[in-house]
Amino acid sequence: MAELVKYLTIYFFTMVKFIAGPTMGTVSGLSWIETVLITVAGMMTSVIIFAYLGEKFRKKYLSRIFKKKKKFSKKNRNFVIIWKKWGVFGVTFLTPIIFTPIGGTLLITSMGESKKKFIPYMLFSAIFWSLSFSTFFHFFVSKINL
Repeated sequence: MAELVKYLTIYFFTMVKFIAGPTMGTVSGLSWIETVLITVAGMMTSVIIFAYLGEKFRKKYLSRIFKKKKKFSKKNRNFVIIWKKWGVFGVTFLTPIIFTPIGGTLLITSMGESKKKFIPYMLFSAIFWSLSFSTFFHFFVSKINL
């Protein structure tokens, strides 16, 4: 039961913040492959949920929060620069390290991008960054005696 709670905790944290998977997986003693798989599963669950419910979520909740039209913030400008320069692939690739899985998905859906196009890119991004971060934390950071 304790193992299941550990897996679910890491999984749910990764749905919200990607880096939680590799860090918590390493700290909690999961194997490298378990950490990679849970991290990818957590991010992709978030992506799929918000890809299909993102438009409804944005209309129902975010419109209430942001009633007034605001000028572009620095964060918005950076997103537009990334979008214009690299498009959907750039945003999906940077989602785990700059945006959150939820934030990146909502940004892409707000641009009207096809789910069939960006979900495979998100999967590629999740696998790439999960392998990278999990390798770094498991084989380098965990060896440092603090």
